[in-house]
Amino acid sequence: MEIEVVVSTMNNDISLYDQMNLQTDAIIVNQGDTFSYKEQQKKKLCRFFSFKEKGVGLSRNNGLMRVQKEICVIADDDMVYVPDYDEIIKRNYRKYPDADMIVFNVRIHEESTVKDVIRKNHRVRKYNALRYGAVSFTFKTRVIRQSNLFFSQLFGGGAPYGSGEDSLFIWTLLNSRKKIYAVNDTIADVYNEGSTWFEGYNEKYFYDKGALFKALSPIFFPVLIVQFVIRKFSTFSNHSFNRVEILRIMYKGAKQFGNRETVRYENECKNV
Repeated sequence: MEIEVVVSTMNNDISLYDQMNLQTDAIIVNQGDTFSYKEQQKKKLCRFFSFKEKGVGLSRNNGLMRVQKEICVIADDDMVYVPDYDEIIKRNYRKYPDADMIVFNVRIHEESTVKDVIRKNHRVRKYNALRYGAVSFTFKTRVIRQSNLFFSQLFGGGAPYGSGEDSLFIWTLLNSRKKIYAVNDTIADVYNEGSTWFEGYNEKYFYDKGALFKALSPIFFPVLIVQFVIRKFSTFSNHSFNRVEILRIMYKGAKQFGNRETVRYENECKNV
C-alpha cells in the first residue's frame, strides 16, 4: 500500500515538500503566473506542477487526475505532517479494510488555541459529514476514479462560492453508498493564519451557504438551511443579521443557484 499527497498552494515552490515534513510521494499544484513542471527526488518523489489558473477545486483536480498511488491524501500548504503519518494511514486502512475513505484528525492551530477535529472513531454518515475539511481527507484512488468524482469548481477558495467543495465531495461519495470512517489518530497540524475566502459573516457568506445547501440537496435544502441557522445562530449573533434575515439571504442563494443570473455571476468570478 503506497501513499501520495496532493498539495494545493499558491505562489510557492518545490521546497514546500520539506516545509510540510512530507515523507511520501507528493504532487504539489501551484497556482501562479506560469505553466511549468519539475520533479525532484526527496525522501520520495515530488512532482511540482505550476498552472496559470486559480481555484482550489481546479488545483486539487489537477493533482488528483495525476495520482499514481493506492491511497491519496489531500493537503493544504499550511500543514505540517507528523513524522509517521504514512504508517498511521496504512495501519487504519488495514484496520478498516472496507473503508473507501478515511478522514483523520488534524490539530487546528488558530491564534492561541489548538483544536482537534476528531475526538473518537466513528462511521461518517450524512448527519455528521459536513464537519470535515479536505485537509483530513484520505481515500482509495481507485474508488474515486470509479465513481468519476472530482472537487467542485464552483465552491471553495478562488471559486464563485466561498467554501463547500469538501462538503460536496464527501456528500457525493456517501450518495454512492461508499463507506467512510473518521479516525482520531492525528496525521498533521494545520496553522490557520488566515482564509483566502472568509471575510466574516456578511451577506455573501450566507448567500453562498444557501447555494451550497441547494447543491447538496435540490429537494431538502430548506431543511438543511433551517437546521444550520438553528445550530449556528449563536456564532452569528454578534453580527449584523437576525434569524429571519439570515434565512432570507440563504433562501435567496439557494433559489438563484443555477439560474441564468447566477451563471453570469459565476462566469464573472472566473474571469477575475
